[in-house]
Amino acid sequence: MKNLIAFLFFITAGISYSQVASQALPQNTLQAPVKKTLPIRINLYANYAFDDKFDMYYSNTDYLNGKIEGGFQWGGGLEYMIHIQQGIELSYLRLDTEAPITYYDLIEKKATLDVASNYLMLGSTRYFGSHPVFEPYTGLQVGMGIINFTNPENGKSDGDVKFSWGLKAGLNIWATPKVAVVLQAGLLSVVQALGGGVYFGTGGISTGVSSYSSFYQFNIGGGLAFKLGGL
Repeated sequence: MKNLIAFLFFITAGISYSQVASQALPQNTLQAPVKKTLPIRINLYANYAFDDKFDMYYSNTDYLNGKIEGGFQWGGGLEYMIHIQQGIELSYLRLDTEAPITYYDLIEKKATLDVASNYLMLGSTRYFGSHPVFEPYTGLQVGMGIINFTNPENGKSDGDVKFSWGLKAGLNIWATPKVAVVLQAGLLSVVQALGGGVYFGTGGISTGVSSYSSFYQFNIGGGLAFKLGGL
């Protein structure tokens, strides 16, 4: 009996010592460190793009003027967060609209072209503050604008790929930790996109001014942002 009591005493003392020792050890010696990963975001955009006028004059028989009309612009982006306040985004935007123009083709003529503007952009976005709901940001984008023109009166079409750039500023409102409503305003420009033979006369004779002109379209709208993974 004495041996049994002594055995139970040593077992109880050993368990008590192990519990005290485990509580005295630093926490990081008991658990493997958790590797934090920043989330990938999917951004969906729906904007209204405003009109932009252009005017190219080379001579009395070589000129063109008109405007790119506004319309609904849509697209999306995949954003990788390289820092809690910095993201790199690959985005696509599209705008289908019209461009009423006046140009010279033996005589002064008018036409309305169908315009499809596609933007493939790589951008950097800077986020500000640490509020869990409101997240303001600004961004800069560069990439290419793929502009296609069609004259529905004669069926002729043409297009070009040009350097493009953009600016944006907005606010994410996080309705949940993973889903946000996006409010945004921005500017997109395609450099030297207009002119150079991309316009077509209604009489079947190709025409275009000898110079080029860039165009700028402001847009305002919003969308949704989704966080995938991360802590």
